[in-house]
Amino acid sequence: MKPLVDLVYPPRCPLCGTALADQDGLCADCWSLLDIPGEGGGEAVAAWHDHGRPVPAHAATFYNDASRRLVLDYKHGRRIALARLLARLIAARLPETDAGLGKPVLVPVPLHRWRLWQRGFNQAALLAVELARLGKGEVLVDGLLRRKRTPSLGGLGREARDRALAGAIIVNPRRRAAIAGRDVVLVDDVFTSGATARACVGALAGADARSVSVACFARVDDGGHRGASPKNETPEAL
Repeated sequence: MKPLVDLVYPPRCPLCGTALADQDGLCADCWSLLDIPGEGGGEAVAAWHDHGRPVPAHAATFYNDASRRLVLDYKHGRRIALARLLARLIAARLPETDAGLGKPVLVPVPLHRWRLWQRGFNQAALLAVELARLGKGEVLVDGLLRRKRTPSLGGLGREARDRALAGAIIVNPRRRAAIAGRDVVLVDDVFTSGATARACVGALAGADARSVSVACFARVDDGGHRGASPKNETPEAL
């Protein structure tokens, strides 16, 4: 099947269009544009705290012009096939799980039903599915629910962001038993201020998750950015 797919859709770099040997990759020049944590560009894990709990945040890249283009093409350009590439990069940053504890539960950041209807897919859910295929956990697509629409968080301070998200995200009552006592990995495409992550982590902790960590494709560095700004282009980003 692969040769037929390559014949119909010749492999090309999603950033510059250069011909590639395989699907789901980047050319060498575009790989070099990604700002990979740990490669002279900062830490691979950003440990932050939510109400005193340490929450590791594993990011595949820092948010810069190259990662921004991939995110926008994936999410707003509807190039959902990019989920495989982004998930592979995320998977490379996730720690190996303790065999005795079992695989973690992969829970995507939820979209409100109206945004899901408008976009047609939840980009975080597709990443979680791909991570599960890569052996990084068991996906629980509907583990969290966003029960009310929230405004764009761009330009708001921490307190205003938290107020906007208060009560917006809850654990799906039908999935509480699947979360209780389990290690949970919260999955999304971009980590910005942490406001959405705080709401999700709080909900998961309230459902007695054993631990919660975050996995994302791109992380805005130190509350700023590296060559690109998320602005309001990724309004439901972490």
